[in-house]
Amino acid sequence: MSLASWFRWNEPSNRISQRNPTEMVVETLMMELSWQIKQAEKQQRERDNEYRKIKTGVDYGWLVSYPKQSYDISPGERLQLEDMCTKIHPSYCGPAILRFRQLVAEYEPEVQEVSRLFRSVLQEAAEKIKEEEEAKKLARQWNTKNKTSLSLTTFKSRSRISPFISDIKTISEDVERGTQPTRRVWSMPEFRNAK
Repeated sequence: MSLASWFRWNEPSNRISQRNPTEMVVETLMMELSWQIKQAEKQQRERDNEYRKIKTGVDYGWLVSYPKQSYDISPGERLQLEDMCTKIHPSYCGPAILRFRQLVAEYEPEVQEVSRLFRSVLQEAAEKIKEEEEAKKLARQWNTKNKTSLSLTTFKSRSRISPFISDIKTISEDVERGTQPTRRVWSMPEFRNAK
């Protein structure tokens, strides 16, 4: 008996296959939020150090030790954000993260503002999803209407219309009567008004 059968290293992981796509989206988005909060804290500490250095003229940054993460969002707000994340379709997860990163880089928010910025990105993504669903619904309605109207169009097109037979007299027709019609090239068909 080999040791590999005891440790089950060779078996595929069932954890990934059992996970729901919605759970993965929520976890991914919330990990991105916590990472951005850590980055905002780091930037805020760096700004505070620069301010102290300019104010005092001395750099004591090497002496100070900071906690790993001092700011955390409230549990109620976390639950609200997780609920909003469940409404995001997996195909919008990547674009939502990119938009969030873009806004964080553009505004350089304080630590407390990061969660509000994240909420606005989630609302924007949810609105886009809703708009696309409405557009798809309208397209489906349009397609069903077109199928019915197409049958009416084919019924109406069975009657023939001759555009060259007309009882309406025009000035150009009177002028053309006085001249002899020119012969056309063989590749072009000849249309004559039969009266």
